[in-house]
Amino acid sequence: MNSSRSLNILGIESSCDETSVAILLNENVKANLISSQHFHKLYGGVVPELSSRAHLQIIKPLLDSALKLSGLKMRDIDLITATAGPGLIGALLVGLTFAKGLAFSLNKPFIPVNHIEGHIFSGFLMDQKPEFPMLVLVVSGGHTLLLYAEDYTKIYKLGTTVDDAAGEAFDKVSKMLGFGYPGGPQIEASASKGNDSVIKFPIADLKEKYNFSFSGLKTSVLRHIQKFHPDRKISESDLNNISASFQKALTDALIKNVMLALNNLKVNSFSLAGGVAANKRLRNDLKAVVDKMKIPFIVPSIEYCTDNAAMIALRGFQLYQSGFRSSLSVNPYPSIPENHFLRLT
Repeated sequence: MNSSRSLNILGIESSCDETSVAILLNENVKANLISSQHFHKLYGGVVPELSSRAHLQIIKPLLDSALKLSGLKMRDIDLITATAGPGLIGALLVGLTFAKGLAFSLNKPFIPVNHIEGHIFSGFLMDQKPEFPMLVLVVSGGHTLLLYAEDYTKIYKLGTTVDDAAGEAFDKVSKMLGFGYPGGPQIEASASKGNDSVIKFPIADLKEKYNFSFSGLKTSVLRHIQKFHPDRKISESDLNNISASFQKALTDALIKNVMLALNNLKVNSFSLAGGVAANKRLRNDLKAVVDKMKIPFIVPSIEYCTDNAAMIALRGFQLYQSGFRSSLSVNPYPSIPENHFLRLT
């Protein structure tokens, strides 16, 4: 990637319930501001219309604060980037339209960014950067993907979930246990006080060697609750043990496919990304496995695991430096376009 010229890059992220604005100087973060919509907890999940309204209210103040923090004016920005998808259409429209309007009014180049690609390359925001070819596990509320990247533009999909994403499984089991939304942090906190060997929850064995399935695991948790706690009155110790056993099974399922890929493919680094990458059990267990294979393990700091604009600005910069250009006619998309990623033959 040609990085001979320094660029000030503006990134905007609004795919779900975080509004984020970031400013980078090439790969160096000058500002990364995130406004989270905590009110969705009242509804047990993200309400799309309310999410869009919240993005509208905060996006301009966030931009002003990011510019002030970085010591720049809008005229100093060289490249504007924004998430185009996947995500909630209404939420995406806010950030994408705002960014395109800025690019048009200032006559600046604009790069739309795939949200998942932002996560894939978020490890490059760290001091120790991944090396190609790299294996990447993206785990979030909406996606679970195992990917192989040869370089900045050749990304191959090895496997994905055939049903629930890992983060979605956390949220659904959290609801079963009465913890509420979002589920990941609450189950992790409960699991830290439990015994993960008390209950043996199953790991799916699929024909497609790199694919994942968490629906059966989720159902097994439900059946366990129905059998041993039919009145749904679960003691704190039982809640902790269920949380710990569920978390272990989900983590083991992810690690199983990662190990398979690391044994089958030549890689120079492994990167973990996405919101669920903030889970300490997953981070620690994966690091132990990857370290044994003497492969560099790269995981973004917590700030860059969750949805953030720094990863969007970085990915836009990578695409721009790789020769990609875009018009302002691009539209948002709710899901990953079919055949977006390449396939290994």
